[in-house]
Amino acid sequence: MNFVEDLNAGVEALGLALPEGAQEKLLAYLVLLAKWNRTYNLTAVRREDEMLTHHLLDSLAVLPVLATDLPGGTGVTIADVGSGAGLPGLVLAMARPDWQIASVEANQKKAAFQQQAKIELGLSNVSIHCDRVELIAGVFTAVISRAFAGLADFVRSAGHLSNRLLAMKGHYPAEEVAALPAGWRLAASHELRVPGLDAQRHLLVLEKT
Repeated sequence: MNFVEDLNAGVEALGLALPEGAQEKLLAYLVLLAKWNRTYNLTAVRREDEMLTHHLLDSLAVLPVLATDLPGGTGVTIADVGSGAGLPGLVLAMARPDWQIASVEANQKKAAFQQQAKIELGLSNVSIHCDRVELIAGVFTAVISRAFAGLADFVRSAGHLSNRLLAMKGHYPAEEVAALPAGWRLAASHELRVPGLDAQRHLLVLEKT
């Protein structure tokens, strides 16, 4: 399969202009993920073509929203909590080297994979934290999660890190939105279109009131 063409087509469909060398790094990450996954079970997705759509393009699909939702410049800091194999954090780091990404994953094998990916891909704008989210300190422009937890749990575990939380979801979680803890509100809901993926995707922006 021609993953180069598939990735190029996906990036074009999303309307993204990635920096020089980003797509090569994304494909190298895909190869590394598939290799490690055979031994360490990092993701339930086994086929590389599905990893391309379900992981790479799914992660890249939030970029058009983030580009307008977050302030510009080099001061953007994002924490990716419960990041698993580094999704979406490492993908965002490759696409936006001007952003600083803190990837938080409590599972040691997954965090070790991320550390290896950081080294091999030269991701100087990434820091890997093998710890529970609740124990992480710092203040970030935003915190993002991808299938990490319900919205209420997301707020309770990561709300101390930022006033803006970004939750990547499949179907719109109406019941979870209705059950948001006091002091938080849904600021925006963006329906995402992931090239090659016939499934609902949403990015929910939560704000501290």
